[in-house]
Amino acid sequence: MSPRNRELLALVPASMLVTAGFAAIFIGRADVVSDLSFTYGLIFLGICVATHIVIRFTLPDADPYLFPLVALLACFGLVVIFRLDEDKAISQAGWFVAGLVLFSATIIALRKDFRVLEQYRYLIAFGSLILLVMPRVPLIGAETNGAYLGVDIGPIAFQPAEFAKLGIVVFLAAYLREHRDVLILDSRRFLGITFPPLKHFGPLLVIWVTAMFLLFFIRDIGSSLMFFGAFLAILYVATNRAGFVVVGLAAFAAGAFVVAQGVSHIQNRVDVWLDPFNPAWVEDKGFQVAQGIFAQADGGLFGTGFGGSIILTPLPDTDLIYAVIVNELGLAGACGLILVYLLLVARGLKTAMIARDSFSTLLAAGLSAVLALQVFVIIGGVTRVIPLTGVTLPFVSYGGSSVLANFVLLALLLLVSDRARREAVATT
Repeated sequence: MSPRNRELLALVPASMLVTAGFAAIFIGRADVVSDLSFTYGLIFLGICVATHIVIRFTLPDADPYLFPLVALLACFGLVVIFRLDEDKAISQAGWFVAGLVLFSATIIALRKDFRVLEQYRYLIAFGSLILLVMPRVPLIGAETNGAYLGVDIGPIAFQPAEFAKLGIVVFLAAYLREHRDVLILDSRRFLGITFPPLKHFGPLLVIWVTAMFLLFFIRDIGSSLMFFGAFLAILYVATNRAGFVVVGLAAFAAGAFVVAQGVSHIQNRVDVWLDPFNPAWVEDKGFQVAQGIFAQADGGLFGTGFGGSIILTPLPDTDLIYAVIVNELGLAGACGLILVYLLLVARGLKTAMIARDSFSTLLAAGLSAVLALQVFVIIGGVTRVIPLTGVTLPFVSYGGSSVLANFVLLALLLLVSDRARREAVATT
């Protein structure tokens, strides 16, 4: 079976999940099976097949499982959000379609050679930094729960960090592709740890400063972890020097500790993480984390079913949507969701492994790393592995910025995959 036929066949289970999910919601509400569940499944399948046709004619050799896995994640999001708020579900469906349009446009624009992005690396990096600053610009910046994440320009509202993460990854892949040999050959060892040469330490220091800037200036713990983690992942892939990662982690930990002392919002997040049930704040700043834990505990092994629980968690369709999924689908459903993410990241990393040029390898590895870190940051926050942040769960949480940006990420992965697989076949 050809890759594209496998992709088409894999879209069927996703549409069946949409049908089953909506059927479960309608049965829970009225104890009847509505024809709408079947209709929604067909509409979802039709939209995905239309996108599949674009991939078939533009990227015939691309990975056949990346898009179906994303479609499966989108199913989770649409069904759960519909369960919580039908109006938001309609809006999310609109963003899903818009994301597919942007996804197709990205593929068509870059299908000849996506490596043209490497030529504009500094312009892309500058634009990404501008995006990161925008939430603190007066009149357009928006504060959410103590962090500056959004931008409101008239009728347009979005989270710039979602798009900036793509630009930062492109810049890092291009920069390290050019300087990886110098970083390796001119590095020095001290106390068993490898340090990069000072003359090339500047751009690396800029990334560290950017991460600290995100912590201090816009108070965004999640984006800071995501950016710096992706940087360390790309740096390790480019140099194969674990010492660089150790130094980077130490620098991030030291900087985060210093910043946390001067930013009460971050210190509050840490306090709640350490003791969310403290009587002094469990009904205030610890309420969100505590309710998320209660919701997950209430789900048990197989969950309460769609509509079988009373949702008390704040922001159930964005920050705590994972807690809602665990509550209604149980540990089994949560493990299924995490497994889909693991498969998606694994396919992205496989794409990085088979790519023949350094830029493609670093780009695929960086995109996969930033996706994995985003999932870890939000699920880790809800389960109290790390402090809770405002990062969205990719393709699942409600929000247009996240959906659009992550579909561009998927398009870039497929572009790398198509070229890598085509070149691999040509050389055999």
